[in-house]
This record gives sequence, C-alpha cells and structure tokens, in this order.
Amino acid sequence: MSPAAKRNLTLLAAVLGAIAVCLLFPRVLAFVELAARELRYLWWLVLLLAVGIWFAFFFGRRER
Repeated sequence: MSPAAKRNLTLLAAVLGAIAVCLLFPRVLAFVELAARELRYLWWLVLLLAVGIWFAFFFGRRER
C-alpha cells in the first residue's frame, strides 16, 4: 500500500470515527455544535494557536 493510500485511509477512519462518536453520544454532538458556534467569536484564538504551532515547527529548528 502506498503512503498516500495509507494517509487517505487514516483520514477516512478518523472522520468515520468522529461521526460514530457523535452518533453514539449525543452530548458530544451538542458539545461540537456549541464549540462551532463559539468559534465564530473566538476565531482569533484559533488563529493565534495555529501561528504559534507554525512558529514552533518552522522557526524552532536548528541548522545542522
């Protein structure tokens, strides 16, 4: 199996797993809906976290 096929299969399994958890546990679905609504107001926090992770991975490397 090629690496691209493995990556796609892993992504598909993760998405199907998330859907299954939301269907089995309605409170998880309610939490996800609430988080999506709040994300409308806190998008800047997610952006700040993403920029921090980007800096950590790309500017934290040492030249060898």
